[in-house]
Amino acid sequence: MPAAPAFPPAPDFIRPKRALISLSDKTGLDEVARTLSGMGVEIVSTGGTRAAIEKAGVKVMDVAELTGFPEMMDGRVKTLHPKVHGALLGVRDAKDHAKAMAEHGIEGIDLVWIDLYPFEQTVAGGGNFEACVENIDIGGPAMIRSAAKNHGYVAVCTDRAGLGEVLAALQIDGGTGLELRRRLAMGAFSRTAAYDAAVSSWFAGQVGETWPPRKTISGQLIQTMRYGENPHQEAAFYRTNDVRPGVVGARQLQGKELSYNNVADTDAAYELVAEFDPADSAACVIVKHANPCGVAVGKTLEEAYRRALECDPVSAFGGIVAVNRRLDRAAALKIVEIFTEVVIAPEVDDDAAEIFAAKKNLRLLTAAGLPDPLAPGQVFRSVAGGFLAQSRDTSRITAKDLQVVTRRKPTDAEVKDMLFAFTVAKHVKSNAIVYAKDGRTAGIGAGQMNRRDSARIAALRAQEAAEALGLKDSLAKGSACASEAFFPFADGLLEAAAAGATAVIQPGGSMRDAEVIAAADEAGLAMAFTGIRVFRH
Repeated sequence: MPAAPAFPPAPDFIRPKRALISLSDKTGLDEVARTLSGMGVEIVSTGGTRAAIEKAGVKVMDVAELTGFPEMMDGRVKTLHPKVHGALLGVRDAKDHAKAMAEHGIEGIDLVWIDLYPFEQTVAGGGNFEACVENIDIGGPAMIRSAAKNHGYVAVCTDRAGLGEVLAALQIDGGTGLELRRRLAMGAFSRTAAYDAAVSSWFAGQVGETWPPRKTISGQLIQTMRYGENPHQEAAFYRTNDVRPGVVGARQLQGKELSYNNVADTDAAYELVAEFDPADSAACVIVKHANPCGVAVGKTLEEAYRRALECDPVSAFGGIVAVNRRLDRAAALKIVEIFTEVVIAPEVDDDAAEIFAAKKNLRLLTAAGLPDPLAPGQVFRSVAGGFLAQSRDTSRITAKDLQVVTRRKPTDAEVKDMLFAFTVAKHVKSNAIVYAKDGRTAGIGAGQMNRRDSARIAALRAQEAAEALGLKDSLAKGSACASEAFFPFADGLLEAAAAGATAVIQPGGSMRDAEVIAAADEAGLAMAFTGIRVFRH
């Protein structure tokens, strides 16, 4: 490890004399250039940025004039020069640095504003390989890193927020303080790290490397939160480059700030409701503690919500409601009848929004679309000293995928219920059992250490829901039972039969499949294997 030179302490106050500006997004550039010039700051710039500053009537030095070398190689080489990096890296109060700067005619640069080539936007816009490569900035990150390393003397800005802080400091004090420059340096290194992460991730995809030797996940802060999962934990919410409709990009129309648990539960609810095509039917999902407690489809959102609520009205209190269509007034009137934490929809009618406005604490979100359940992607989970990464579960079971293994074949209605139940089970914490009938869940058993207990809990929920509706029979009577993984023993299946299920859908693959099939035949059940397990932990 090289020892750090014995540099003099960095000054607390720097009055900038020269600024280097290089921007892809030139919004507000003319105003900033005029402000800096009016404060006596000389501006150095490149290419289109220099032209824009000149057009604004502000004096600007071309970087080619500074370096003595013209811009060349289609703009690839213009700032990679000692006159630039010496001006950024030179420690002005170190004798050897000051001597070198004087001998080579290097005048320090005290302020840098660079926003980098729009690589992420080029990728997001579907740019071809050549366009994406050409939008990989080289000189920009180098200058940002040089300025950030030498933050004792240079203030570096990579976004308008940082620049705003610098301009405010200049207007109030006439210069920048060391604490501000350190914070700006932190932000600068974060920006270049995120930029490099985006480039390396894209390149890995281009060469077909799903799991490269090094993987970096970068995020942009959306908000710091009052606390995390519990009040004694700190938390924050970040956005990645994954463009997917949901809670991250949602617009909050009203209500309190989203909590850590709100975000997690809302994401779970919206991902599940997106499994149901809005062109086929309205759908509603109610989630509590990351598990669905009621899922239903209907002709209208009002009907779908009512049917979902009937599945488990006790658990739905204080839950998250997600719908797959534009939220209307009729549905809003029903939703506000009980306490609800968050409501998320692709869009919301104005008259529906007026209904929710009476519930000041209810958080109302619009996501401007539904996530595609079949779109590829990756999901991550932290573990001690590392993280796990896997592809998103994009599995979808259809009737033609089913392998009927019992003597009795399921009816068309049972097949429909089986597929509905298995779709929901994919989004329930393992071990998961879901009873469903006529396009709604009848009972959900989640997160148990054995499958039998999940079947019992789901049956209990179905019985309680029936009692709340004044029905004689459990909602599970005549239902389809879905298990997200195979039944290792027949006991879980027999619990489902006792609850009133007439059909079972499960992955199969147990060493005791024959025993389970025999039990299903004896109970008169129809059972089909999917061949696909959908664990969720």
